[in-house]
Amino acid sequence: MTINKLALYAFVPILLTAGNAFSQADFYKGKTIKIIRGGGPGGSGEFQTRALMKFLEKYIPGQPKLMLEYIEGAAGRKATNVIYSSTRPDGLTIGSIGAGLVVGPILGLPGSAYDLDKLIYLGSTDTGDPYVFYTKASLGLDTIDKLRATSGLRFGAHSVGHPVYVTARFVAYLLNLKEPKFVTGFTGPEIYIAVTRGEVDAHATGAARFVVENHEWIEKKLVHLHTTLTVPKGRHHPSFAHLPELGSFAKSDTERKLLDMFRAFQYPRWPFIFPPGTPKEPVQIIREAMRKSFADPEFPAEFRKLMGDDPAPLGGEELQRAIKELPRDQEVVQLYKKLAGADPFPAR
Repeated sequence: MTINKLALYAFVPILLTAGNAFSQADFYKGKTIKIIRGGGPGGSGEFQTRALMKFLEKYIPGQPKLMLEYIEGAAGRKATNVIYSSTRPDGLTIGSIGAGLVVGPILGLPGSAYDLDKLIYLGSTDTGDPYVFYTKASLGLDTIDKLRATSGLRFGAHSVGHPVYVTARFVAYLLNLKEPKFVTGFTGPEIYIAVTRGEVDAHATGAARFVVENHEWIEKKLVHLHTTLTVPKGRHHPSFAHLPELGSFAKSDTERKLLDMFRAFQYPRWPFIFPPGTPKEPVQIIREAMRKSFADPEFPAEFRKLMGDDPAPLGGEELQRAIKELPRDQEVVQLYKKLAGADPFPAR
């Protein structure tokens, strides 16, 4: 009798585990998960999403189909608004947003109709991404002094408030450039075309993708490289470690804190989210699938192939904590808002 009981008790966990696996597989079996990308096709946002999708298809129980949809506008905030207010919390729609997600509500930017603390965070494929600033070599601006002597330099960017736009504004402000102009409305690939056509002169962009997409420009010296913004602080892309760090041009603690705030906003680099009210079961399933994806030995290679750098992922719980710990110093927020918007630069 004792032996039979022991055998029964040993068998119970197996039954429970099997039952749990069955219920998880049953939840998504035969269904389609839509991933809403907060931006247009092409560029880092799409590529990091696709790097993850391959592994989510492998690790989500029930092997649901995954499809990608794009909602452009307001540096990902338009997509976030849709997910926050107009999406059924049924576990079948995931948001893939960039760092613009966290910036909007903290700075009080227009079009941020969502509460950061009510969204449900599933994970991030990376934490931070160094930026590099370059100009077209044909302009002959191969020194900082020449940059400062030039008036009306045209920066290409996606939209007002987008991290590429904000970085360009930081560069122009901290380098004391004369009457810089910021030309928006591009996708990432379109900016490179605009540089080639002479429609824009300068660009501040993610270093890793720039190396992947425009390695020939660097090799053939078709661009002049000027400065890098390390994100997180001290994390250089190896191709640009010789460049001066943008923080070296800051003149005050407030300006240094400005860059630290940008780095903090970029730390949850590619947050994946569920709308508020999503039941615990799909949240747990997707978070676990992300953990398994990040732990898969093939994930770094896939990410590197598409993004040009190694991933530094965050799990859902860690991402949730990072959001709550974001800096909200009001003096720095006010300066950040002025630079992230379209108003003239404040005096230094």
